[in-house]
This record gives sequence, structure tokens and C-alpha cells, in this order.
Amino acid sequence: MTYLQIFVSFFQIGLFSFGGGYAALPLIENQVIDVHKWLSLAEFADLITISQMTPGPIALNAATFVGTRVGGLLGAIVATIGCITPSCIIVLMLAYLYYKYKNLSTIQGVLNGLRPAVVSLIASAGISILALALFKTEVTTLLNVKFSDINIVSLILIVIGVFVLKKYKSNPIHVIMASGVVGFIIYALIL
Repeated sequence: MTYLQIFVSFFQIGLFSFGGGYAALPLIENQVIDVHKWLSLAEFADLITISQMTPGPIALNAATFVGTRVGGLLGAIVATIGCITPSCIIVLMLAYLYYKYKNLSTIQGVLNGLRPAVVSLIASAGISILALALFKTEVTTLLNVKFSDINIVSLILIVIGVFVLKKYKSNPIHVIMASGVVGFIIYALIL
């Protein structure tokens, strides 16, 4: 039954995650934490970190990680297949329909209508991760947090990382690696 649950959960994630991997994060969070309780929120934050550091789409990496955690190697395969199956079917159908009807204004209207929904899904995931990084709490409990609870080291690393990315147009991989090294030095060796 676990493999069927894994497949169905990631099939749903793959089916409803419009806008890419970051837009899928709230869906993954709901299935993995709220519905099935396969991971804690802290483990989910680690999952996001690992999924971003490894090559490939974040949703697919997350599916593989959760599948491995819940059902071993077979669980990873089932979760990965569940995650990509809807995309394969939908893309094939949409490609056919798009090339056949691409000049219709209705198609352009639908695409324009999906953009705000995608932005809101990405913003929701970003706020959840930001709250966890700065306060080590869920967004739902964020209203009860005082500003004195802010993790100063995390805040400084976030501000410096954004500054370096925007000002110097640095490679995000280098910024991630540098932040990881600085975080390791501060948390493991100093604090």
C-alpha cells in the first residue's frame, strides 16, 4: 500500500504543479508533511536544500528523496515515475493542441491567467522557507514570533547572498557553496 500511496501522492504533485519545481513546493509540503507525515518541517527544509544542490528539477529530486526515505530504492523509482507521468501525458497533449490552435486568443488568455497563480505558489514556498531559515518556525506560527527571535547569522547570510547575486551577478552555485562554508564555520566551529 505504501508504494501506491507514494505513486498517487507524487502523481498528484506532478499533475497540479504548474510553473515548475518551486511552484510544486507547497504541494509537496502538503503531501509529505501534512497528509502522510513522512517528513517533519525541518526535514522538508533539508529536502529542499538537497533538491536544489543536486542536478535536475527540484520536484523530481524531492520525489526521489522522499521515495527513498519512505520506500527505499523501489520507493524512489515509484515516486519519480509518479512525478513525471502526468507531465509526459500533459505535455504531449498540449504540444499537439498548441501547434494546432496556437493563434487563438483564448489560448493566450489561459496562459496569461496562469501566470499570477504560478507567482503566488512560488511566493508561498519562498515565505515558508524564509520563515524557517530566519525563525526556525512554520509560517502559521510566524505571527507569534518576536523580532528578537530572528536568527541573526541566517539573516546576515541571506542579505549578503542576495547582495552578491544582484550587485555582482555572481554564479548562484558559488554563492550557495560560500554560504554553506561560512555557515559550517560559524555553526560547527564557532557557536
